[in-house]
Amino acid sequence: MTGLSMIDHNGIDDDADRWALWLEEGQPDADRQAAFDAWLAADPRHAGALLRAEALLTYIDRGRVLASARDYPAPDAKPRIGRRAMLAGGGSLAAAGLAFVLFRPGGVAIETTVGEVRKVALADGSIAAVNTDSKVEVAIDDKARTVDLERGEAWFQVAHDKQRPFVVAAGAVRVRAVGTAFSVRRHPRGVDVLVTEGVVETWVEGRTGDVTRIAAGSKGFVAEATPTAEVVEAPADVVRALAWRTGMLALNGESLAFAVNELNRYNVRKLVVADDELGRKSLIGYFKIDQPENFGRAVAKMIDARVEVDEDVIRIRR
Repeated sequence: MTGLSMIDHNGIDDDADRWALWLEEGQPDADRQAAFDAWLAADPRHAGALLRAEALLTYIDRGRVLASARDYPAPDAKPRIGRRAMLAGGGSLAAAGLAFVLFRPGGVAIETTVGEVRKVALADGSIAAVNTDSKVEVAIDDKARTVDLERGEAWFQVAHDKQRPFVVAAGAVRVRAVGTAFSVRRHPRGVDVLVTEGVVETWVEGRTGDVTRIAAGSKGFVAEATPTAEVVEAPADVVRALAWRTGMLALNGESLAFAVNELNRYNVRKLVVADDELGRKSLIGYFKIDQPENFGRAVAKMIDARVEVDEDVIRIRR
């Protein structure tokens, strides 16, 4: 029984590696999209396997500028180890010799500009992926590990250390972990928490008696004005919401208005939807977050709309 289970698990991981590479390459294909959706829905283990594969891609890519004012790709400052080779070989970071920027005890700030995603290793062995237009302050010493998310969004792969819980502060909201993986995104009224591994605890400052636990494959919204989080188990949604770590926007029925708002987080050149009715059109697919013009043209074909492009704005209209 154990041997069969192990073989099956390895097969799932192999499939997940292939899908993660396909998503990262960002090559639209209706048949492949349908096959991916079917695979993701076929087994609850598939979402977790995909998250692990995407996490490996996140580790490999230490940081890159995902967008510029004119959508020109930024050249790599240093050569990188091929992702496909890394995934295919199942190599480890130590063996690959990747050079991460290490945080030293005493604290450091990470701030990203519009379109920039940075991945760094922390002094305790944890990994942080900081999304576009975000700022975090990290302090790690012998007694505590604390992160202040001043704005934006970040995902953390937390090194296990029971003696030093890993606590993220986002306004009045607190998220605590020991050895897990999760993301935190700030909004004006509260915080989104997505858990990819393990379990985290959340609460609002001053209300330590009202702790909510969020497990892997679940997402929660913690409002600063309420004592507990709204938690939903949705592993596929968690996978899609974290597609930014590999430079993608994943949609499964979300509105055009939602997609435009998300893509505008990453680009100086903004997308604009001409009317509210058009903005309510639902979309399915994976799109590169640093290619708003390509997104506009692809979506226009999908919903029978038109695209008008100038230097500053990409307008989608009827």
